[in-house]
Amino acid sequence: MQNAQKSLNAERYLSEAEIHAHLEGVEYIIMAAPSVREHAKAPLHITLFLNTREMLPPEIQEAVLNKFASQFGLHDISDLFSQPDAVGFAVTSMETPMPLHLFKREDKMRLPSTVMFIMDFEADSDNFPEVKLQQLTGWTYAYESE
Repeated sequence: MQNAQKSLNAERYLSEAEIHAHLEGVEYIIMAAPSVREHAKAPLHITLFLNTREMLPPEIQEAVLNKFASQFGLHDISDLFSQPDAVGFAVTSMETPMPLHLFKREDKMRLPSTVMFIMDFEADSDNFPEVKLQQLTGWTYAYESE
């Protein structure tokens, strides 16, 4: 997972055409950040960006969540948001563009985006020390096997 700086600044946002080209071959993106909610139930804010626009049936959503929980040692999962929604991409100082879940209406109107299936939740894990101990944000892309 890529480490982020204390303050990530968007240099620019990918256009819709750039987003579509950028996502070719991407299976999913996982992002981990410190939970910033007051009275958070867990220390991590995890967002999975699945490269599909489709609404996944509940049993598939559960299987996907269980796969990621097992793979990344996630537990104490709470406050799950799970549906297709708008995603923009910011170019920062990091190697790959940062995915942004655009949940505010005004952001959806002003920023170029695409629709991806998003699973967003709080959780805990011992596999994200940079996030838990240093309060850093990071993301990683997984590409389809050829």
